[in-house]
Amino acid sequence: MSSPAPEPSGGHPPTGPVVEVGSLGAPPGQDPRPATGPLESLLSRPVPVDATRTVRIVDTTESRVRHPSDLVNLVLCALGVALLMLMSVFAHGTTEGVAEDVRNFSDLLYQVLFIPVAVLEGLLTLFVPAAVLVELGVRRLGRQVVEAIVAATLGLLLAVVVVLAVRTWGSDELVRGLSVFTGGQWRLTIPGYVAALAGLLTAAGTRTRRRTVAWSWNLIFVAIGVVLITGQVSLPGIAITLLLGRIAGMAVRYTSGVRSERAYGPDLVAGVRRAGCSPVALVRVRDVTDDEELAEAAEDPLTELDAEGHVTSEVHIGVLRAPGASHEAGTVLTADATLARQHLGGTGRPGSGAATTPVPPGGATAPDGGPDGEDAPSDPGAIALTRAGDNRVYAMIDESGERRDVVVLDGDRQVVGFLTRLWRSLRLRGIEGRAAISLRAAAERSALLTYAARAAGVRTPNLLGIAESADSMVLVQEHAHGAVSLRDLPADDLTDAVLNEAWRQLTLAHAAGIAHRALTSDVVLVSRTPATGAPDVWLTGWEQGDIASSELARRMDLTQMVALLALRVGARRAVESAVSVLPDEDIAAIGPLLQSVALPPSTREEMRQNKELLKELRAALVDRLPEADVEPQRITRFGARTVLTLTLTIVAVTVVVTTINFDQITEALAEANPWWAVVSFLLGMLTWVGAALTLVAFSPRRIPMARATLTQAAGSFVALAAPAGIGPAALNLRMLTRRGVPTPVAVATVGLVQVSQFVVTILILVVLSTFTGEGGLVQLPSTTVLLAIGGVALAVLATLLVPGVRGWALAKIRPTVQQVWPRLSELLGQPGRLALGLGGNVIMTLGYVLAFDAALAAFGQELSLVDVAVIYLVGNAAGAAVPTPGGLGTIEAALIVGLTAAGVPAALATSVAVIFRVATYWGRVPFGWAAMRYLQRKGDL
Repeated sequence: MSSPAPEPSGGHPPTGPVVEVGSLGAPPGQDPRPATGPLESLLSRPVPVDATRTVRIVDTTESRVRHPSDLVNLVLCALGVALLMLMSVFAHGTTEGVAEDVRNFSDLLYQVLFIPVAVLEGLLTLFVPAAVLVELGVRRLGRQVVEAIVAATLGLLLAVVVVLAVRTWGSDELVRGLSVFTGGQWRLTIPGYVAALAGLLTAAGTRTRRRTVAWSWNLIFVAIGVVLITGQVSLPGIAITLLLGRIAGMAVRYTSGVRSERAYGPDLVAGVRRAGCSPVALVRVRDVTDDEELAEAAEDPLTELDAEGHVTSEVHIGVLRAPGASHEAGTVLTADATLARQHLGGTGRPGSGAATTPVPPGGATAPDGGPDGEDAPSDPGAIALTRAGDNRVYAMIDESGERRDVVVLDGDRQVVGFLTRLWRSLRLRGIEGRAAISLRAAAERSALLTYAARAAGVRTPNLLGIAESADSMVLVQEHAHGAVSLRDLPADDLTDAVLNEAWRQLTLAHAAGIAHRALTSDVVLVSRTPATGAPDVWLTGWEQGDIASSELARRMDLTQMVALLALRVGARRAVESAVSVLPDEDIAAIGPLLQSVALPPSTREEMRQNKELLKELRAALVDRLPEADVEPQRITRFGARTVLTLTLTIVAVTVVVTTINFDQITEALAEANPWWAVVSFLLGMLTWVGAALTLVAFSPRRIPMARATLTQAAGSFVALAAPAGIGPAALNLRMLTRRGVPTPVAVATVGLVQVSQFVVTILILVVLSTFTGEGGLVQLPSTTVLLAIGGVALAVLATLLVPGVRGWALAKIRPTVQQVWPRLSELLGQPGRLALGLGGNVIMTLGYVLAFDAALAAFGQELSLVDVAVIYLVGNAAGAAVPTPGGLGTIEAALIVGLTAAGVPAALATSVAVIFRVATYWGRVPFGWAAMRYLQRKGDL
């Protein structure tokens, strides 16, 4: 018999009554049974022969739950409202044409349908809300009646707010698109009562569960068709009204929660029986290492069900204490890890002195003569099962006394899993999409992967049965006796034999074409063979897996395994264990995928605590396999930065397009001098030569000048997808590494190139200011220069005086200086190469400044060279600060603002910015593409 666990500490007082075990369940007039376990006196009460199918359940039924699908539908409806408003503005002709087509006979139809329309409106106004509320009242759903009324009120308020907002801030096109022409004027048609009805019906329930809700929706759709035909509402307006009502209903449903349709109690037992098992006890598995789960475990009541599935008793146990135990020790919770399964209706271990519960006639004990006292309901293996997936897990004892695990998939949680799988398949390359959005499909997929893994020889719990009950799928599977997850396994038990066995199990799955795709420290379990003590490794949690998987999916499995092993035993030992089992080609395939995006969320979270571990893994791989390529492979289609870049690009383009006066630009371009535009383009091409000179001078390996120039040209093509300045730097790094420069040295070289560009730019501004006669001694500098000086002064002042800004600046600058200084110290001993590199930076910066000046000259405008330089450099800095491709939108806006501040007319400033960007950005893209293709064929990129 397992001993009682100590009382939970740290702010969780006992919940419910504190009862001595042995004082409950004893027949009147008899002495209590011996206290052989914390639930022995409750769960081992004499069972009458005619009630052998009595089932005891330790669990808390959730009466109301928040459906994630409600939140998803709310967001989709809000997006639908925004999309319809955009369509009513930009596709006004189409929507108006549709409405006009159905209104051709509106006058005649309205006269013919006058009486039916009046009757229909009366039904909608009075019958629909009354019928729905009466049905809810008859069903004694008082809370849902209140929710429906609140949703109707909220829908009406949303409609009123939208009407006021459109009238106040909406454009003429938007107002016209949501209106109908009646009585000689345009009338905005977003009927608030329809929004209220839609909110009421949404909160009242689904069409499939409420007959009045189904008929009411049908009446609303018929009425909408009639009022559309008779020209009383606009198509976008009535669609937005329905969506506003749905938003109100979904908001109320998600905030208040809905009645749970999950399988609890009798439904759960019925599902387990349909899966082919005869349960005697079911105990909810809780992660008792978590304080919140521990508190919930103390609240779990004990419920008894008879053979017909009816609840015969329910006892809120609270906290149990062994007889004679002190307040400080000996407390046991219902689902604590020390609850042995003989407490739940099985048999006691022979010789333990434990009292035994009656077993059914013909019942058998476990194969080993009795249940293993170590297999508690919330043992480490079962707890790992709950952490590995977003599902409920129960410890089940069947009539033979055998311990099983019951995994329950709830329908209301499937939308979360579907969205997670969809996002991952969209974001990662080589990962197939998922069509399993339904609950049944998800359960069938899990069963299929489990069967396939066992057929391949992988040690995974055997799936014994599967059934559907209420809005849940019940999966009964073998229990991994004595298994402990890799997360909970002591470090001393992680022997080389355990590591090798983990790799062997994974290779068995891969040999059959199966990929796991979610290897975490909770799905890898370790147990011991009783006879020999040899380690047995289990792989569980196959829900995310693939059959006939891709090579990339299997490579990601290898990466996930080496990463989670490294978290436990260190990088070098994890790599050594992989080398001892895997062939060299598999080891080499791990390196490019050693990046956080390839790891499951729980492993990524652990990696954040040891940020250097991935670097250590790459270094260990190179030490063991020097020819291995560990440069990260691009496996994401897009990331958060890509989404941000795309969003900012769309916003920038929209702002530019909607604010530019195209007629004035067309006139200005027609009057522009084309030869100055050509000069601007040629000067932009000259910047490639300057950048190439700097790269050649600073490179530790010899790079032909022609190849370096082509690399800078290719950067113009990459700028279509990369933020300003990022593309050329990435190509320079790639060129250096392909030339055999070690990655740390290559990174330092690229950093030195960028730092030198910044220094040279500042020096050029000082020189121009001095030699153009605007140093400030005779006359004040121009407004442009003063604004630039003021901005720099404010930045410096903030850096010096504000601790937060100073810390941020030092955190950004210090790594760059530490990275660049070793390479700079080498170049200081080679003044010729240093001068050549600085000269290249001068050529590049002056090339851009003079190209901008030539664009000004094309329109007959003239500014001092220092003003031109300041405006260009500020615009370029703005483009680098906002991560849009090539600074698109940001650079143009900054240049226009700068030129306007310098006195150039707004229309001409826009034309100058357009000419300059065409000459130095868009016009160079075809040349960059050709250079990129050439360098790729030659193997330089």
